[in-house]
Amino acid sequence: MRNVVPTRPTGQYEISIQTAAGRVTTAVDVPTAFIPVTAITPLLRRLGEEAQRLEATRASEEGRRCSCAKGCAACCRMLVPLSPPEAFRLMEVIRLLPIEQQDRIAARLEQSKALLLSHGIWQRLLDVGESERPLNDDELAPLNEAYYSLRMPCPFLEDEVCSIYAERPSACRELLVTSPPDYCQDMANNPVDALPVPIRVSTVLGLLWGDLTGTPPRMIPLPILKNWVERHRPDSERTWQGFSLLEAALDKIWRFLSQARNGSQTEPLQGRPIRTSGVQQEFVTRMGESDR
Repeated sequence: MRNVVPTRPTGQYEISIQTAAGRVTTAVDVPTAFIPVTAITPLLRRLGEEAQRLEATRASEEGRRCSCAKGCAACCRMLVPLSPPEAFRLMEVIRLLPIEQQDRIAARLEQSKALLLSHGIWQRLLDVGESERPLNDDELAPLNEAYYSLRMPCPFLEDEVCSIYAERPSACRELLVTSPPDYCQDMANNPVDALPVPIRVSTVLGLLWGDLTGTPPRMIPLPILKNWVERHRPDSERTWQGFSLLEAALDKIWRFLSQARNGSQTEPLQGRPIRTSGVQQEFVTRMGESDR
């Protein structure tokens, strides 16, 4: 007798988003049941990547080709920010890796903790992860500079290649440069030209998480990933109705893009209804449901 694995009913949706680099259109399946926010994290990363590809294409047409390539891990010495959903998702990914790889990652995280403690940086990272208010770039700059000065490789690097490339954080996906590769060996002092980022997915997910949980938007520094997730484990088990979660996420994207278009707009990303129709804000169209 065959075992039949039950599947969750899904709704099919077409998403269309106008970014500064062009229009991103895709069809997605979203569970109609209650799901954790980590379930839609890959979808938002995909939207961000598609928008970034449009930006890279536009730059190439203007004669500015992206110089990033496999084997160059210069940027993997920078402090990587994670939104809470990304932090939960990344720990889920780690737990599914082969035990030997999990052990290597755990050992590297402990080594980085020891180095950060010796330089007085570890507690500063913990404070950022638990901050009761969003921190701006100026406030984070000294910490970023202190961290980068260590040139400490990311714990997920193996032979200068990302060992979790398909699941790497959105901040890693969004950093593409058109300046000579050699400049990236010292990104603090060289004139590195980075491509604009149409959709900052970690920002969107951070704002979404803040609204869902009634907490301030937070940035989780990657080195404290394990510690932060362990302290907030009950939150990782919370669920929301699938389509409502998708709507809320797309609402945050639309507000992010609205602020980017307006430039000087200072209105916080709160309190505006999602647009589901219209020429420029045709975000999501329900296509149907299926039990599969």
